[in-house]
Amino acid sequence: MQPNIIFIVADDLGFADLGCYGGRNAQFGPVSPVLDSLAANGIRFTDGYSNSPVCSPTRFALITGRYQYRLRGAAEEPISASSRGSTTLGMPPAHPTIPSLLRDAGYHTALIGKWHLGYPPHFSPIKSGYGEFFGPMSGGVDYFTHCGANGSKDLFFNEDEAQDDGYLTDLLSHRAVEYIDRVAPEGKPFFLSLHYTAPHWPWETRDDAQVADGIKGNLFHLHGGNIHTYQRMIHHMDEGIGWVMDALRRNGVDGNTLVIFTSDNGGERFSDNWPLVGGKMDLTEGGIRVPWIAHWPGVIPPGSVSRQHCMTMDWSATVLDVASVAPHPDFPLDGMSVSSTLRGPASHFERPLFWRMKHRDQRAFRLGDWKYLQVDGNDYLFNVAEDARERANRAKLEPDRLATMKQAWQAWNDGMPAIPADAEVKLGYSTKDMPQR
Repeated sequence: MQPNIIFIVADDLGFADLGCYGGRNAQFGPVSPVLDSLAANGIRFTDGYSNSPVCSPTRFALITGRYQYRLRGAAEEPISASSRGSTTLGMPPAHPTIPSLLRDAGYHTALIGKWHLGYPPHFSPIKSGYGEFFGPMSGGVDYFTHCGANGSKDLFFNEDEAQDDGYLTDLLSHRAVEYIDRVAPEGKPFFLSLHYTAPHWPWETRDDAQVADGIKGNLFHLHGGNIHTYQRMIHHMDEGIGWVMDALRRNGVDGNTLVIFTSDNGGERFSDNWPLVGGKMDLTEGGIRVPWIAHWPGVIPPGSVSRQHCMTMDWSATVLDVASVAPHPDFPLDGMSVSSTLRGPASHFERPLFWRMKHRDQRAFRLGDWKYLQVDGNDYLFNVAEDARERANRAKLEPDRLATMKQAWQAWNDGMPAIPADAEVKLGYSTKDMPQR
């Protein structure tokens, strides 16, 4: 029997923002009790990574199961509102995707939440395999006005503008519950992508509707926010995930539903990445190591913890694997299924992981305990199993290992399209706005 699959993605969530990853309680108490419970009754990965330290490139990898570098749109770091009308900066509708493959295999498919893979009329979730879509098209929107960075409305149902008042995180959660209540009784398997914008800026909780008017000219909200607001935003998302889990139980399908949770990249301004260094836009661990949680009663042994190395597109490969759906033969996956690890957490396989960024000419390669990193032309070698903060550079002590890993990264990079000269790096703020990390 094919399982239902819910793929939940947070936006800019730090490695240690959740209680189950060592996060501190907020003033109001535990920040993430629902997600902590899913981890306690499922599996938590300690060495799970995102495909990129910035939003839209990771989402290209998520939807295709392939390295994002293969598609032109993913070279943008990230796609911005200035690309509206572009015919190249988006997810090509002709390219097979995880939702299109599942749809063709008989699944209901829906995306509720953030798309960030190009703008209509040339790109949309409906054109890339999702039967339904509700959410914003762009990278960041106000939680109350639902306007994007350019001030225009950015909340859609399928490909039409939607009018729906309320706090965006709750709207997404309620829409996900409604979807489950509607399709679960049919008995046909469903694939639901639930992609929250939380806890991405602007810094607004349910009680901060008055903030919206003051930031409509700059959603980066550089003058506002704090850790207390940030933790509350995560808690609102966590509550919504609880409503989704209640809907699964109410419909009697929780036992046959794989729930996956991760983040599109590492944390930003108010996040907790301890013990990692760096964050969004960085290939240091804080920019790419993220929470990885899966829950599947009767399949995943409760309380499991795995050190299996993996990245976003491995979740994509896992989704196809557990659904018994083959990838398109003309677009072989770069992702590798971790379904064996879900069933037996002691299962482990070697998983080389590669990254590159135009921003600061970054490159990274993790193999086993070791990581090669280059930033601004400087080479580093870290044993990240012993030194997760990447403070003890072993490059001069182990030149042979460094040379071998550099060569391996170069060989991999030679197999990828080059970064286009016109690809843009878009930073929302700099050291002029706040001190260096």
